[in-house]
Amino acid sequence: MSRNLNPRVKRQRRIGEKLFTHGEKSFGKRPYPPGQHGPKGSGKLSEYGVRLREKQKAQLVYGLLERQFRTYFAKAKRKPGNTGEFLFQLLEQRLDNIVFRAGFARSREGARQLIRHGHIMVKGRRVDIPSFQVKVNDVVSLHTNSTAKTGVQNIIKELENYEAPAWISLDKKLFAATIREMPTFDVSASNINPQLIVEFYSR
Repeated sequence: MSRNLNPRVKRQRRIGEKLFTHGEKSFGKRPYPPGQHGPKGSGKLSEYGVRLREKQKAQLVYGLLERQFRTYFAKAKRKPGNTGEFLFQLLEQRLDNIVFRAGFARSREGARQLIRHGHIMVKGRRVDIPSFQVKVNDVVSLHTNSTAKTGVQNIIKELENYEAPAWISLDKKLFAATIREMPTFDVSASNINPQLIVEFYSR
């Protein structure tokens, strides 16, 4: 599957917002768009630019390319109701996101690596597809043979003090997360406005 391999700190600088917990030092030193001529005066964004940037923020956070993101939007648009809410429910239901939200990985990129290497189980069966859609009452867990891995052991130690979202029931002893209800999207926490994304694709 194709991926955007550009450095994430550079992409955050292009957007103008810090969206991840790592890379803060680099972002703080150069809080302006990348380019060989250094900082430039940034003009006010047009209405189109504001909506485009909001979509780019969501793509960067969830690690998706345009074609993938547009496919999720098309699925959300077919449902009656709030398209923006449905869009982010679909994104939050991705297996890589669930693994990240459950605290089994420090980032969605790390979660994708765990999944592709066969360390993640869904309802007792190994799943190696990061985009797999997890449903309510599904149980996502670490494979029993994976808990002895050095990298996984470091995550397990951090899991002791981790608090999962309310819609995930986390069993820290069994390294299992049960999806209690449909995911909720916290606009204030993510600083992403779903309505602007809906308006971008509806223009």
